[in-house]
Amino acid sequence: MTETIDFATQARLVSQLAARTADEQLEAPTPCEAYAVRHLLGHLVGLTAAFQAAARKDLGPMTNVSPDASVPDVESGWRTELDRNLVGMTEAWHAPEAWEGETQAGGVDLPAAIAGRIALNELVLHGWDLARATGQEYAPDAASLGVSYALLAPSAEGGDRGPFGPPVAVAADAPLLDQVVALSGRRPDWTPSAS
Repeated sequence: MTETIDFATQARLVSQLAARTADEQLEAPTPCEAYAVRHLLGHLVGLTAAFQAAARKDLGPMTNVSPDASVPDVESGWRTELDRNLVGMTEAWHAPEAWEGETQAGGVDLPAAIAGRIALNELVLHGWDLARATGQEYAPDAASLGVSYALLAPSAEGGDRGPFGPPVAVAADAPLLDQVVALSGRRPDWTPSAS
């Protein structure tokens, strides 16, 4: 039996960050160099739908396209769509069978247990991106941070980095959030004025 991971706390946090993002902040820079806030939010809308489909093994147009295929953007009603997708993603990964066998995400076939961890890591990292870009406090739960750390740490010594840049050096006693952010190739001290 594969361990399931609860997305509810992190999904709620991302939903709250999005709800507090003002329309006038949509053009602001983010730690993701190619994305303004509007693109980051568009990416979140898309990835939450895609990973919901991946959990349900509903493979096809939602799961077989690389996230780099185009620059995402928000459309009218994006807050409602993102909330709906976050709830759906949480429910889909709550089912034990979501974590079993193989699935597909971003055009890559992979074990479902890994896809679920990648999905949660996306919420953790992009939650940080959104919070930093919009000046909001960000405190993910320890369990979600632990999943992200366990997923990212093995590649820090030169393994496959996937979509992430080289790890950024941080102090050995840095907070776990800073360690996770640094492992993803982001600078924990990033601010909009530094972009």
